[in-house]
Amino acid sequence: QSTTQGGTPRQSATGEQRHRMNTWQLDTAHTSVSFTAKHMMITKVRGAFNGVTGTIQFDEADPTASSVAVEFPAASIDTGMEPRDTHLRSADFFDAETYPTLTFTSTSIARKGDRFAITGDLTIHGVTRPVVLDTEHLGIVTALDGRRHAGFEATTKIKRSDWGLTWNVGLETGGWLVSDEIAIELEVAADELAAV
Repeated sequence: QSTTQGGTPRQSATGEQRHRMNTWQLDTAHTSVSFTAKHMMITKVRGAFNGVTGTIQFDEADPTASSVAVEFPAASIDTGMEPRDTHLRSADFFDAETYPTLTFTSTSIARKGDRFAITGDLTIHGVTRPVVLDTEHLGIVTALDGRRHAGFEATTKIKRSDWGLTWNVGLETGGWLVSDEIAIELEVAADELAAV
């Protein structure tokens, strides 16, 4: 039995579809979620979250049919300065004790030239809002253990206040200590799991 999507016949039985839609597991050691914020309106503070895990249901023949789910611990935030990281973990910002996990789950994928726009639900601080990741598929290689290894890069910008992260301090010269706009960058490595 076959179905049609975008004018292209597709098999709905196992066989061909199972071959092209496979599960890939994020390689935590080579995957990062980093961010950049403005400090005192002019300089930048960079940081990252560690322990990123997740899976990609990757359709190589039609990447727009793929999906991704990612999560990482709020307490893993690292800006290279422990007092600042402790403050970021507190109730002023991420409130990591109450909301220990940040998640992203895709809802749709669209091709944009040689890139992809991945729309999904980003949950921070107990608030879920949609974001769009501007994504590039970097390719697939065979790893040393024989498994196939895929790479992706993605970027987006959010306003932290949209997720309830509103703490700030006004500056005497005008403006704020910490910017509302945050730039996010993902470097994703994933290993293909053996088909069941």
